[in-house]
Amino acid sequence: MGAAAAFVTLGDALAAAIARLAAAGVPEPRADAEVLLARALDTTRAGLVVGARRPLPETAARDFAALVGRRAGREPLHYILGEREFWSLPLAVDRRVLVPRPETELVVETALRLAPAARRVLDVGTGSGAIAAALARELPAARVWASDVDTDALAVARANLARQAPGVALVCGDLLAPFRTAAFDLVAANPPYVADAELGGLAPEVRDHEPRVALAAGPDGLAALGRLMAEAPRVLAPGGWLVVEVGAGQAAAVRRLADEAGAERRQAGRRGLGASEERSARAPDGPPAELDTSGFVRVEVVRDHAGIERVLAVCWGGGGWTRS
Repeated sequence: MGAAAAFVTLGDALAAAIARLAAAGVPEPRADAEVLLARALDTTRAGLVVGARRPLPETAARDFAALVGRRAGREPLHYILGEREFWSLPLAVDRRVLVPRPETELVVETALRLAPAARRVLDVGTGSGAIAAALARELPAARVWASDVDTDALAVARANLARQAPGVALVCGDLLAPFRTAAFDLVAANPPYVADAELGGLAPEVRDHEPRVALAAGPDGLAALGRLMAEAPRVLAPGGWLVVEVGAGQAAAVRRLADEAGAERRQAGRRGLGASEERSARAPDGPPAELDTSGFVRVEVVRDHAGIERVLAVCWGGGGWTRS
């Protein structure tokens, strides 16, 4: 795709790019090449079909060559494009955040099904802000928070939420630590869940380009999930739901962590230790609430379209919602 590229047709350029991406091991070389050529020409994939026999302009040829080179180096397609659609919302993405995946939409679907009347909602570990933006769109009466420990990720989320869900409040903090007792009816999360030993076997797009802090989760992949299960009883109102994405094969282990967290909370309540500790917890707003020690009373595991257990949801305590 050098100086002679101006005399190459769109179809020829596309065929050469497909071959190059396939040789580089890109999983969907044709689709990616079409998207990149459409970007270089500022057209659509359908437009490429119509103009397949047209010459490729020299400027577009240079742009296309650069884009294909990046993709051949296994840079994620959506980092190259600078955008990823999630829940029909266009979101800016770059190396500071994970590329939102289609399976994460199952977190949103499950949250909306189980907690359609939630009035206080948190997307913890928000990354690009994808879950928060979707929940804010679908729950217009709710107050939504989005948190992340990574300030770089929060900068991306801030820009996306300003465009898609300007009412969402952003909080910098480590998982659930910044929030008060019984603060939320719904907590949703796509936390890190890749075991340390599995990081090297990830696709190059993920292993070499996406932020390690959003992927790595200790020797068993359960470090963040275990903390969420342990801390959720404090921040969930009675009847509140925690909905999390989990890795393939992790659902049973995460369910055990939920059982252990509920048992520990009940024991703390019986010892009379929990309530005094909880009254000092920090809050997004309003006074602390009393501690509920009844445990997780309902668990749901949701499979994705491939039959993989992908989302685990647990309900804390009895009925009722937070006061607005």
